[in-house]
Formats: sequence, C-alpha cells, structure tokens
Amino acid sequence: MELSYRDITYCKNVGAKRADILRKELGVNTALDMLRQYPYKYIDRSRFYKIAELEDEDTYVQIVGEVTEWHTIGIGKSQRLSATFNDGTHQCELVWFQGVKYVKLQRGVKYLLFGKPSRFNHLFNFVHPELTPWNKVTSEMTQGLEPYYNTTETMKKHGLNSKVIRSIVAELLPDLKMGVPDTIGADVLQKYRLMSLSEALVNVHFPKDTLAMQNARARLKFEELFYVQLQILRQMKRREQYPGFAMPIVGSRFHALYRSLPFELTGAQKRVIHEIHDDLKSGHQMNRLLQGDVGSGKTLVALLCCLLAVDNGYQACIMAPTEILANQHYETLKAFLAPLNNVQSNDVQGTKDSHVSIALLTGSTTAKNRVPIHNGLMNGTIHILIGTHALLEDAVQWQNLGFVVIDEQHRFGVAQRAKLWTKNQLPPHILVMTATPIPRTLAMTVYGDLQVSIIDELPPGRKPVQTIHYDIKRRAQVYSFMKNQIEAGRQIYVVYPLIKENEKMDLMDLENGFNELCEALPGYKISMVHGQMKAADKDLQMQRFASGETQILVATTVIEVGVNVPNATVMMIQNAERFGLSQLHQLRGRVGRGGNQSYCILLTDNEISADTRKRMNIMVETNDGFRIAEADLQLRGPGDMQGTLQSGTPFELHIANLATDGRMVALTREAAKEILDKDPLLEDEMNRIYKRQLDILRVTQSYNWGEIS
Repeated sequence: MELSYRDITYCKNVGAKRADILRKELGVNTALDMLRQYPYKYIDRSRFYKIAELEDEDTYVQIVGEVTEWHTIGIGKSQRLSATFNDGTHQCELVWFQGVKYVKLQRGVKYLLFGKPSRFNHLFNFVHPELTPWNKVTSEMTQGLEPYYNTTETMKKHGLNSKVIRSIVAELLPDLKMGVPDTIGADVLQKYRLMSLSEALVNVHFPKDTLAMQNARARLKFEELFYVQLQILRQMKRREQYPGFAMPIVGSRFHALYRSLPFELTGAQKRVIHEIHDDLKSGHQMNRLLQGDVGSGKTLVALLCCLLAVDNGYQACIMAPTEILANQHYETLKAFLAPLNNVQSNDVQGTKDSHVSIALLTGSTTAKNRVPIHNGLMNGTIHILIGTHALLEDAVQWQNLGFVVIDEQHRFGVAQRAKLWTKNQLPPHILVMTATPIPRTLAMTVYGDLQVSIIDELPPGRKPVQTIHYDIKRRAQVYSFMKNQIEAGRQIYVVYPLIKENEKMDLMDLENGFNELCEALPGYKISMVHGQMKAADKDLQMQRFASGETQILVATTVIEVGVNVPNATVMMIQNAERFGLSQLHQLRGRVGRGGNQSYCILLTDNEISADTRKRMNIMVETNDGFRIAEADLQLRGPGDMQGTLQSGTPFELHIANLATDGRMVALTREAAKEILDKDPLLEDEMNRIYKRQLDILRVTQSYNWGEIS
C-alpha cells in the first residue's frame, strides 16, 4: 500500500496505543506523515573520542573503555549512581539520578560510552549516558550520522522517545526506497538540481554522509517554501482580478491638506503616495503593506490617501489595535485637518469642498454618542472614521466605504479583518501599516500576497536617538543624567520587564523601581502604567504625562506602541537583556519625536551572555529598523517574529528556517512565479501535480489566507 495511505497503526513498532499518541501529539496519521517528521539534529557516530582529548565545546561523543569502580549514594527516589570510566588516556565520571536499579555494571567488561560531556571540578562527567557492552554494539550504532527527533513529554511517558521514533522510521525505509510519488515536477527538479522526494526522505533520516544530508534537507526545504510561495502568488493573482473602486481624482481636499503642511514631505513619502494612487486608479482592489520605521510619517501618508478616497466620493476608516492609539490618531488627524475645516483660516482658504468630517469610535464610546456616528456613516456625512475593533461591529454600516487603513495589523485576526469586506458591495482598498520593520525574507512569506511600500527615510530635522549601554553599577550616573534632562524641561520614560517582584527572577520590577526613582529623584512627579491597570486609569496616567503634568512615566512595554510625546527625550530600559531587539527598537522609537537630542539608555546586569552583548552593540551602532530586524531574525530565529507579526500564520514550516534560508525563499518564489506566469490556473498536464498538492495541503494544513492578509 502506498505510504500516504498506510495507517500509522499498522506500521511496525507502532500499534494502536502508540498510533493514538502520535496522532494527538504530532498529527501523524499515515506512514508518509511519519516520514515527514524530520530530525532536528544529527550526531556523528563514526568518530571515537579519547577522554584526554575532550573539550568543553564538545556536544555528544562516544568513547570505548571500562568501568573501574562505582557506588550508590542515598536511598529511594533520591538515590544516585556514580561510576568511574577509564579509557587508558584518562578517566571521567558517569552519573545516573534516575532508573538506578536498571543500570547493571561489570568490571573487566569493554563498554561503548555515548553521551554529552560537561566539566565539573576539573573532571569531565556524563549524566545519564548510554553504556553498551562492546559485544552488543551493532554496526548501526557506530556508523554515519544518527538522527534525533523532537518528542513531547506525553510521548516520552509512553516510551516514544527519539530512539523509538528512529526505529519506526527505519522500518519504513525498504518501502521508501521503492519510491513515492514526487511533489515537484521533473523540470523544476532538474533546473534547481534537487533530489527526488524518495531519495531526500531516505537521506534526511539516514544519510550516508554529511553532503547527502545537506542535499536532502535542501530539497525538502525547497518543497516546503515552494508551496508556501505558490499558494501566496496564486492568491495574489486572484486578487489582481478583483474589481475595485476606481479613484482617479486628486481633488480639493488632498491639495488643501498638502498645501497646508508646514513642512515638505520626504521623497519616500511622496513615492509611497504615488504607488498607492496608482493602485487606487487601476480599477482593481488594492492590498498593500506600508512599512515604515517609527517616526517616518506613515500616519500622514495614510491621511492623504484617505483624502484621495474622500475626493472621489468614498468614505475611509483607520483601525488601530488600542484605544490609546486610536485616540492619538484622531487627535493627530484632527490637527492636520484643522486648516481645511476652518473657513476663516488665513493659511489655507477652507471651503465646503475642502471640509472633512472625522469621527472616533471605540469601545468606550457611549451608546448615546454612537447614534450620530452610525447615522453619519449611513448618510455619508462622516468622511473618515477612526477606531478600534468597534469598527467591526455589525451595527457599523457605511454609505460607501472605499478605503481601509489597518494599523499594526498583526494585532487583528484574519477573520476579524475580513469583516470589513462585508461593509460594502465591493471590497474596499486595503492599506496595512506596520512600524515593525520586517526583513525581506519574512515579508516575502508572511506578507507575500501584498504589494509592499517602504518609507525608508525620516523627516528632515529629526536627530537620531543616541543609544548608550551601561551596566547596573552606573545607575547613579544615569539618575544624575535624568535629573539634568528634567531640569532642562524634558520628560523621561523608564521601562521595566516586570510589574511585581518575582523571587525566581533577579530583575528590577516596576513597583520597586517606582519607589527607587521617587527616592533618587525627589520633587518630581511620576506616573505609572502597566497592563494590569484598568483602561481608564492607564489612559489618565498617560494623559498626565502627555500633557506635561508629570515628568517621568514608569511603565512596562504597554508603551511600546501608540505614545507620542515630543517633549520626551530619554528612554531608560531596565534589564534591557530581557528584551528582544525589535522590542528595544520599538521602545526607543517613543523618544526622538521632537527637535531636541534624545537618548536611549540600556541598563543591563554586570554579567551578560555573548548574544546579549551582540544585541546591545547592534542597538548602540544603528537606528536603522530594517538592519535591526535582520539582526533579530538571525539571532533568535523567525518563531517569535512570526508570532509578533501575524497571529496564526497560516502555514507551518517543519524544516525550512526563515532566519537562515533567505536565499531559498527567493529561489522558490522565482520558481513559483515562473510556473504561474505561464499557467495561472495550473491546468497544464505538467502542472497538475502542483494543483493536487495544493488541494492536499489545504485539507491537511488548513491554509487560511483569508481575504485580507
């Protein structure tokens, strides 16, 4: 029976009980599913070490020698077994803390020791090593690369450890070598010099050498990323056919706002507006991602594009993830639009043609105040609505919604965002904004079905934030600097990783930090905000800081997005080692918004790891969000970033890694694009393999690209 149809229950070394666990824990239903559980690492069992040549950085090693003595310590569950192992060059210690009664040792017997060495009291020791009498060592145990598999605690409890998984996979090899249907066409295999699927699956589990393993993994990574890109680009081509509201006019409101600005737009802002307007006048529905670093002027670009919609007879909305950010957008837009809405203005002669009506709708909007908003949307007298999730409510209906801006869109679920499509007969144009710079490889995958615009320059006059890294021994010096800044009329943010003291973590917490600041900087007014406060209390404290009533805002990362206080010039981050690069960059973006020189002070423990030092150095060296995002991706991988960028990313990568496989992402996109350019519907005989595989993936992996990315 073909491996893709063979029930895992009936595979050797499995059975009903293990099959049930494999289904629940790994989603393994068939023999082919089992073969798709790839090893996460390999250990070279062909090399034998001597104890005298061991080094601290060695991972897993095998040594041939004898056990010269052993003794047990303690009784019952706390009993442990300690043994001395000698190979003629030196000796090491073996320790077992569990299963002591199952360890049977003999003198004068030659053993194969396998395990991970660590140094203790100048002597190498092995905790829970594998110890096999030499006469029971098989050739498989000492040849080639041994695969290791990820398992869960539940699996281990039922005896399904890495060794057992390896034995299950090994029993499937004879059938695998007879061949399985490939998922990639022969022309693509040949062009990109890829192994067949059968060959790749054999060599990813039991490679004959390192090169075979690398080629197998490259083939499987290509396959995984190829189908992600094929799905993305196919969806993109479908969208290109969607009719959209045509908005060719650049009208009076747009021109009035443009003329009223007290500064010149940057070249990047102008370029992005042209790109968006090209989409708006195309007659097809727009789906565009606007990337821009903190302070790059995305909100103004969004407003000008909303006015393009209003000038063409359509309504627009801006949806933000929090009430604080929605309120901030509302106040910012109201200030920008004031000259247009004031017919007596001397700067710009406002007229009825340039009047723009905006409103704010959030969860805090009272029922009484919602009535005129709902009516204004229905009769078209409200042109632009700014709000939170409240915009998605069924009661919110529009006369003619044509343009939607989604800010920090990763905070909204796909299904939530898709509700906006039901607000009009045709889907509105969608502009997704993010202040989190996304590395190209990640953007091509997570946001691959959106056109991308980038604002890659800051407005003139903005001074780069100066970033300084100190250890906690210099805290007093930092407090003195903060005092000088406050005396000069500036304000300060202080961010902590924890709200309350935690005995398991040696970190400064917000509550103790607040008290320490009160003692170190007496006479100054301090506000405090954190995620456990009621929304009204949090807003009150933030407003006190924004108005200048308080000089210091003590906070957790709730201020990461959506606080704009131009007078704040210092961001001090306690235990900066506890934050990722992108988060540090977002926090730093809260300062440097006015004309004064601003500073970001990273305070860490005296002793930090090499990776932490790298992060701190990168922050000190550059303010470029895209460089920082690339470094973040390299240092900590894509897992956290994908979760941050888009909740519920609709694909799973089992072997590819977006942090290290950027070139493969580009290759697979090129391959998928070439196929779809010639055959968008995948109807050619040679391309039906891809259509079938996409159908299988849609069922097994529940692809859910939604109608809004």
